[in-house]
Amino acid sequence: MKLTMLGTGAALSLNYYNTCFLLEDGGRYLLVDGGGGNELLKNIKSAGADWADIKDIFVTHKHIDHLLGIIWLIRLICNSLKKGTYKGEARIYAHKELCALIKDIACALLQEKESKFIGNGLYLIPVVDGESKTVIGRKITFFDIHSTKAKQFGFSFEYAPGKKLVSCGDEPCNAFCAPYVLNADWLVHEAFCLFSQADIFKPYEKNHSTVKDACEAARKLNVKNLVLYHTEDSSAPNRKELYLKEGSAYYSGGLYIPEDLEKIQII
Repeated sequence: MKLTMLGTGAALSLNYYNTCFLLEDGGRYLLVDGGGGNELLKNIKSAGADWADIKDIFVTHKHIDHLLGIIWLIRLICNSLKKGTYKGEARIYAHKELCALIKDIACALLQEKESKFIGNGLYLIPVVDGESKTVIGRKITFFDIHSTKAKQFGFSFEYAPGKKLVSCGDEPCNAFCAPYVLNADWLVHEAFCLFSQADIFKPYEKNHSTVKDACEAARKLNVKNLVLYHTEDSSAPNRKELYLKEGSAYYSGGLYIPEDLEKIQII
């Protein structure tokens, strides 16, 4: 399986696209979030994927830097369905309230001749805390991260027998998430900034982590590989070097600080 980071930036980052990523397994794709605009479509193409091949989408929460790119993808899918050129069906997974919001936004912004395909070729599928489904041929379990900001879900994805990749969305891994994260082979986790710059960027006011925090959490939960994303962008030219230096002092597993469009082999 491959993980492609379509975007690694936080909401107001200008040097990185907002956080979203693709999981690819055997030619099938799961898109996680969409960032804040139609750059999603450009980045999917730049990553060597075809938007029409992405049949499964998971949206973690309603913040605009995660949601609005999905509306652009819905537009493409519905327009293709209208023309009769779309092959198969598409599925968007999210918690119940978010499914309703996505439908409301799409119906308000798209033409009726496009939005009428929501529920008829493009399906919004509500998920609940602890629910498991089969997505791209693998078991995925969704869980409520108990966000203090907006209701948000993460997931645990069994990409191979006895192997799991976990995402806690864009907030720190807390006690509610810990049972899903424990002994994970891969954890994708937000790290808003360096701990050494916490006084500058104030991640805790936004309920975000520093590199140090994320690495300490991964170490305590025996995570084998850690991917950090959802970062501020002032350190853009040297982000990888700086984050690896700080993180390696607190975590000895595989530590990845990807750039936008970077691919990571998940083994």
